[in-house]
Amino acid sequence: MLGAIKRWLLRHMPPTWAGRLRAWRVRHLIRSFPARVVEHSYGGHRLKVHLADPLAQGWYDHDWPPLAEVAELKKSRLRPGALVFDIGAHQGVVAAMLALHVGPSGRVVAVEASAHNCQAILKNRELNNLPQIEVVQAAIANRPGMILFNEQLNGQLDDGSGAAGRVSVNAVTLDGLAERFGLPDVVFLDVEGAEWLALSGGSRVLASGADFFVEVHVGCGLEKLGGSVAGVLSFFPQDQFELVARAEGDGIFRPLQPNDPLLRNRFFLIARHRKVAARVPQNAQPDAAADGRAR
Repeated sequence: MLGAIKRWLLRHMPPTWAGRLRAWRVRHLIRSFPARVVEHSYGGHRLKVHLADPLAQGWYDHDWPPLAEVAELKKSRLRPGALVFDIGAHQGVVAAMLALHVGPSGRVVAVEASAHNCQAILKNRELNNLPQIEVVQAAIANRPGMILFNEQLNGQLDDGSGAAGRVSVNAVTLDGLAERFGLPDVVFLDVEGAEWLALSGGSRVLASGADFFVEVHVGCGLEKLGGSVAGVLSFFPQDQFELVARAEGDGIFRPLQPNDPLLRNRFFLIARHRKVAARVPQNAQPDAAADGRAR
C-alpha cells in the first residue's frame, strides 16, 4: 500500500521535485548498501568485482557467459596492443574484460559520467591489476562543455524533464577523446540512448577505420534524446561499413538487412569499416598470454 502511494505521488509531483526525490533515494541506497568484493567468471575470465550498490549486485554477482560482441570484435581489431574506448563504462567490468583482450601493451579508456561509478571502476582496476585501464569521468556528447546527467544508478543524459534528478557533468566527444588518447581501434558504446549524440561528435573517429559496437536503445532512451534508428545507421553507410546485429536474446550476430525486424526494439550493432576488415586476416589468432591471464 505504501509503495502504491509513493508511486502515485511521484507521478503527480512536478518532474523536477520527483527527480530530487528519486536522486535522494539513490544516494540512500548507496549509503546503506553493504559493499563487498566478489569473484566470478566473466566470459571465461576470473575477475574480482567491487559491488558498490544494489544494481551492481544484480548485474555482476554471478558468472557471465562469453559476450557475443567481444567474440565478433576479436575477428578484426580487438587484439593485443589495441586502443579501446569503452563509452558508458558503468563500473568497469566490461572494461576489465576488454583490458584482458588488449593485454598490457594495449589500453582501454573507460568513460563514465557518474562519480560513484568511476570510483567503482578505479577499485575494480586495482583489484584485478589492470593499469591499462584509464578512467575519464565525463558524459559523451556531440560537443564538449558541461551537460546535465541524471542521478540514477544506471545514469543517462537528462532528457529535459529532470524526472530522474540532475547533475552537471563534463562532456567529451569521441573526436576529443581521440585527440587526447589517439585514434581508437575499437569503440564500445553503451550510453543509454545518447548514441546519436555520441556519434555526431566522432566524424574523425568514424573515418579512421575503427570498429564500433553500439547498443541502440530503441524505445528506451534513444528517441527522448533526439535520436532515431535511422539517425544512428546514417553514420555507418553500408558501402563503407559491414553491419551485423543481434537482438538481446540472440547468441550470435547476423548481417543487418533493410527494414530488419531487429530495428523495432533495442538491439546490438557492430560496424566494421570494409577497407580495414579486408586487411585483417580472418584466421588471425589473439595472443594466448594476453587472452588468458585471468582465466
